Amino acid sequence: MDAIVAFAEHVVRRSYDDLSAAAIAAAKTFLLDSFGVGVAGSAGPWAKELVDTATRWGSGGDARVWVYGTALPAPAAALCNGNQIHNSEYDCVHEAAVVHPMAVLLPATMAHAERAGAVSGRDLLCAIALGVDVGVGLGLGSKAPLRFFRPATAGAFAATAAIGKLMGFDARTLTHAFSIAYGQLCGTMQAHTEGSPLLAMQIGFNARNADVACDMAAGGLIGPHHLLEGPFGFYRLFEGAHDLAPVLDRLGKTWRITEVAHKPFPCGRATHGVLDGVLNLLREHAFAADDIARIECWVPPLTERLVGRPAHEGMTVSYARLCAPYVIACALQGGGVGLDDFHPPALADPARRALAQRVSLSADNNADPNALGPVNVVVRLRGGATHEASVGEVYGSPARPMGREAHLAKFRANWISGARPLPEAAGERLIELVDELEAARDVAALVDLMVA
Repeated sequence: MDAIVAFAEHVVRRSYDDLSAAAIAAAKTFLLDSFGVGVAGSAGPWAKELVDTATRWGSGGDARVWVYGTALPAPAAALCNGNQIHNSEYDCVHEAAVVHPMAVLLPATMAHAERAGAVSGRDLLCAIALGVDVGVGLGLGSKAPLRFFRPATAGAFAATAAIGKLMGFDARTLTHAFSIAYGQLCGTMQAHTEGSPLLAMQIGFNARNADVACDMAAGGLIGPHHLLEGPFGFYRLFEGAHDLAPVLDRLGKTWRITEVAHKPFPCGRATHGVLDGVLNLLREHAFAADDIARIECWVPPLTERLVGRPAHEGMTVSYARLCAPYVIACALQGGGVGLDDFHPPALADPARRALAQRVSLSADNNADPNALGPVNVVVRLRGGATHEASVGEVYGSPARPMGREAHLAKFRANWISGARPLPEAAGERLIELVDELEAARDVAALVDLMVA
């Protein structure tokens, strides 16, 4: 029996009442965080162009694009909102799985909820927790280096699980939905390597595909059964070596939403460890950017592969967000990294680029192909002084979480950064509604607050 059946049965059998208090709290936290990131992403590269293009594929009142308010068929709205969640590299992540668990799941699920109507807050929280279990579980099961963009591929299964739960699928129907989603799976790492805007669009593609897959399964369409472990299944084609036994053993015992990490900065999570180390040294020793001769970072092979790229003139926004030397230079100049560090004047700053070129990343001997840490940072000053830091748990992780004040500050900053102004009062009301989500009778009211 293919392992997909165990995931399907887990989704079908569990209910809101099975969730722990910690799982409910984490689901609310990352729901609000993802909404805020999606609002900010409406101002990201090619967001408006994608919305304008999507209107050519049909119109209607199914679901709306966040901030823009454009009404589209549910799959098209999911596509646009998925792109907006990920295009600023500000969305939450499960580090061990290398999966952004809300990026595909939330836009697809909210598009379905708007179309269906009367989806309660309790049902949404349950669907989120179960979807995260599936997407993160698939990532944790992999023991191979990234070949495809796992946040998009595993995210498709997460979104399908969540929508299938809301649609009341039995295990057989949900398995077919997973299979149909698998047939549409996409996500090339070439987009990551080049820093292409296609990276975020791949999140959107899979959000769209999850909605389509569930509609098709609801209509009685079927797919192959051995989609995870078959000879041409997910692990053979998309991942490689894997071990799902520990993952399956924890289903219903560990809620993976409680293991998700915040991103304090709008750049790849793989940059956050070295950022943490540099900022800690800056606070401790108070050196100036001009004092730095060079910075050497020793990081796991995956981190070096993902964000070890050099800073250069003419970098795209998407490239710069995944360039550790560039974001370190931003942090040294400004004490942190913000959305404005990826605006054209900042990207064109020759002094910042020169500082970035004094930063290097080298792979250490970490044997885990999916590890993002620990990292070691060495700052060498022109006067001869050397400062070193080692970072294991990175700020934003469950072991070093962002407190509620920092979490809400991030949300509020994102709320005012969209392509069109949203009322401050609407953002505060959204915070209140998410805090009290168990009482909501129709979560479409959340989207009402997110359109200009």
